[in-house]
Amino acid sequence: MLKARMNMSERKACRVVGLARSAYRQLPQAQTPADSDAGLREQLRTYARKNPRHGFRRAWAWLRFDEGDTVNKKKVHRLWKEEGLQVRRAPRRKRAGQSSVPVVVADAPKVVWALDFQFDSTVDGHKIKIASMVDEHTRMSLLNIVDRSITAERLIEELEKVFAIWGGPPMVLRMDNGPEFISEALRAFCAGSVGISYIPPGTPWNNGFIESFNNRLRDEC
Repeated sequence: MLKARMNMSERKACRVVGLARSAYRQLPQAQTPADSDAGLREQLRTYARKNPRHGFRRAWAWLRFDEGDTVNKKKVHRLWKEEGLQVRRAPRRKRAGQSSVPVVVADAPKVVWALDFQFDSTVDGHKIKIASMVDEHTRMSLLNIVDRSITAERLIEELEKVFAIWGGPPMVLRMDNGPEFISEALRAFCAGSVGISYIPPGTPWNNGFIESFNNRLRDEC
């Protein structure tokens, strides 16, 4: 800028900003033929084009386990940033107010399982419903139901299967207060065995783990 707009010489411009002239003239290694990571950079760019919602950890796992490259995860992270491949996320609006529901800390597996519904439609305009559930401690997906309609009875049936697979229910199910979750059938099913933690109406940020999972599910599927 000093050279272009102020008509300064290179020597004077470098002196003004405190930069050695040799450093100013030196190209970054990534822009030189001597870049030993050129092939890896191209692999990462190709992966990012095919999987635009994946981060560097999943790219590293692809290199390590699918391609058989024993590359360091920190190196993949550095190159991922240098190539500008980070996933861009829209900034979250700040929310005012505090939840009136006591906070349950998921400090171990099977303490809090978060449950939520999503709505979408197929190309013919018919609605579909997706029920998902994750363990807030391990972030593992435990339940995914996709159907035109999901009743409380169907949800209870699927929950029973999940409880059987994982050796029993968690301590708490965290969910919003939608009609699927305030049904008497679900309350009766959870009574005496599973605590239910409802988040306040209109506050999905109080159920952040499942909302984050829903975002990734929508992006990738």
